[in-house]
Amino acid sequence: MRVVIAEDAVMLREGLTRLLVEDGQSVVATTGDGEGLLRAVAEQQPDVCVVDVRMPPTFTDEGIRAALVIRQQWPDVAVLVFSQYVEERYAVDLIAGDTRGIGYLLKDRVADVAEFLDALRRVGSGGTALDPEVVSQLLVRSRQRDPLAALTAREREVLQLMAEGRTNGAIAAALVVSEGAVEKHISSIFSKLGLTPAASDHRRVLAVLRFLESGGKP
Repeated sequence: MRVVIAEDAVMLREGLTRLLVEDGQSVVATTGDGEGLLRAVAEQQPDVCVVDVRMPPTFTDEGIRAALVIRQQWPDVAVLVFSQYVEERYAVDLIAGDTRGIGYLLKDRVADVAEFLDALRRVGSGGTALDPEVVSQLLVRSRQRDPLAALTAREREVLQLMAEGRTNGAIAAALVVSEGAVEKHISSIFSKLGLTPAASDHRRVLAVLRFLESGGKP
């Protein structure tokens, strides 16, 4: 894949570049700010961008704002953003629309090379990769507003794994149950939330995340 890296910390940027090159990816540009990221995307038309949420000059939301522009202007370019802590508002903004080719990881997760590379490949191929902590906090926020009150504890576990982008088989393995049991839980979740199950895994995740988004708004 052709990759653009946007990270202001030089050592981390160089480390990510080396890691991706060793994995066989083509790093076509690196930059340390949001404007540079947008220029790189316009010039290189990469398959995926790896973006830090906070970059110069204010170190607040430059990265996520640039990522949102990329999603609007270059919808075929996948975006994997990462941050030090869970930024719920940014996560909601990022996943509010089409979740294909979207990822949000904590920087601690980047330190796990295998997990980071798996997330990059998943996002680059049009999938979704959300850090479990990001999903957990969104679920907690939603529960506080009571949209998940009707779900059982097991259904909440299944919902969280769905939002992480897991397949039915992966959910079954994680919970040590059969795929048939997972399918029944998913059917019940959609029924209780008033959502229609879709055949596509991406649409299924999108429906769940849209629900989380509505639950997270004041």
